[in-house]
Amino acid sequence: MRDSYDFGSMKGVRNPYLGRLKESITIRLDRPTVAYFKKLAEELGMPYQSLINLYLRDCVVSGRKLEPRWIGKRGGSPRSRSGARRMTAR
Repeated sequence: MRDSYDFGSMKGVRNPYLGRLKESITIRLDRPTVAYFKKLAEELGMPYQSLINLYLRDCVVSGRKLEPRWIGKRGGSPRSRSGARRMTAR
């Protein structure tokens, strides 16, 4: 090993993975959805957040689109107890 190194002559190289870096976000998911992905991720031996990312990326690549249907309480309003509308996918 040398006593010192000269890094002044080195040329910088752009990170080839720069476009694939992940963005940290906050997202609210219902408990059964999180439990489903955690269980599946454990079976596959991978982090559940990575599994969710893979699933969402597959949706993007395949052009899959959600067709939401709003569900209301019996006899009327499409709002849940909290006043928010609930949604399900086909």
